[in-house]
Amino acid sequence: MPARAIRFVFAAALLLCLGGGLAAAQDIRFFQIGTGPTGETRFAFGGLIANAISNPPGSRECDKGGSCGVPGMVAVAKSTGGAISNIEAIAAKRLDAALVQADIAYWAYHGTGIYKGKGAVQNLRAIAMLYPESLHLVARKDAKIHSVKDLRGKRVSLGDKDSGELVHGRLLLAAFGMNESQIKQSFLKPGPAADSMAAGQLDAMLVVDGMPVPIIAELAQRTDIVLIPLAGPEVDKMRSTYPFFSASSIPAETYRGIEAEVKTLDVGVVLVTAAERPNDLIYGVTRALWHPSTQKLLTESHPRGKLVNLSAAGLDKLGIQLHGGASAYYFDAGVTH
Repeated sequence: MPARAIRFVFAAALLLCLGGGLAAAQDIRFFQIGTGPTGETRFAFGGLIANAISNPPGSRECDKGGSCGVPGMVAVAKSTGGAISNIEAIAAKRLDAALVQADIAYWAYHGTGIYKGKGAVQNLRAIAMLYPESLHLVARKDAKIHSVKDLRGKRVSLGDKDSGELVHGRLLLAAFGMNESQIKQSFLKPGPAADSMAAGQLDAMLVVDGMPVPIIAELAQRTDIVLIPLAGPEVDKMRSTYPFFSASSIPAETYRGIEAEVKTLDVGVVLVTAAERPNDLIYGVTRALWHPSTQKLLTESHPRGKLVNLSAAGLDKLGIQLHGGASAYYFDAGVTH
C-alpha cells in the first residue's frame, strides 16, 4: 500500500506538471522522509506517513473526502541504511525528516553515548513520538542458542554499520559481559541477514523493528527459528542505565513456530527534522500527522498504527528539543510538553 501510494502521488504530481504548466509545477513542494531498509516497519510506516501528509496541487479538499496533508506538498518515503545514516542526512540537510530510535536521537542531540567525542547534532529537532519498536534476537533453531551468552563463537549479524541494530546489539553484548570479538560478526541489513540464515550461513541476527516484522515472518516460513529472551538481571541493569528501553514481550504465535511469549525490550521511534526547516512547513506536517484521517489510515494499515497517540506523555519521552513549528501545533492543540 505505501509503495502504491507513493507511486500515485508521483503520478499525480507529474500530471499536474504536464497539464498545469510551469506555475503548477512551481507550486509543488517535495518532502523526503528517511526510513530504513525495505522490508522493515519503518519503511512501510514512512510510506503511510508520506501519503497522509501529501496534498499535491489540485487535490480534492480535505472536508470533501480528499487529502488532508500539507497543501502543495508531495512527501515520499526513502529507504535508508537506518537511524545513524538518517541522522547524518538530517544534519547535512539531505532529508526533510526521518524516523529514528529515541535513544539514538537523544545521544546525537546531546553529543553523549555513541556520539560522545563526535560532537552533538545541534540542528536535530523532534516532530513526534510515534510507536515502539521491539528488539528481536532471532536464531536458527538448530544453532542451539538459548541466551545472549550463547552467541559466543556463533555467526551473527547485529546489523549494518549505519543501523540502530548495531548500536543496540553492542549494548546487549556489553550487558552480558561480551564484545564483538567473541562472535563471528557480519554487518548485514536485515534482508540479506535473513537470506543468510535461511541458507544456513548465519546463526543469528538482531532486528529492531515494530512487530510483526515482515522479514522475520518470511524467514520463519523458510526455516525453523527461535526468539532469544531478553530478560534477567543483565537486562534489568541495561534498562536502568539506558532509560529509553522498556520491558516488553513478543506475543506467542506472532511468528510461525514461536509458541510462547518471549520477553524483550522496546524503544520508541521519533519523527525528527532539522531546525532549519520553516516553522510553517513543520506546523503543517505535524497537523497533518495528527489529523483524524491520518490516525484512521495508520490504525487500519499497520498493527503498530493503533499505538500512535497524541499525548503529553509521548512528548515527555522525546528527550530532544521540539521543532518550533511542531511546538506551536501542540500548543494550539492544547497538548503541553
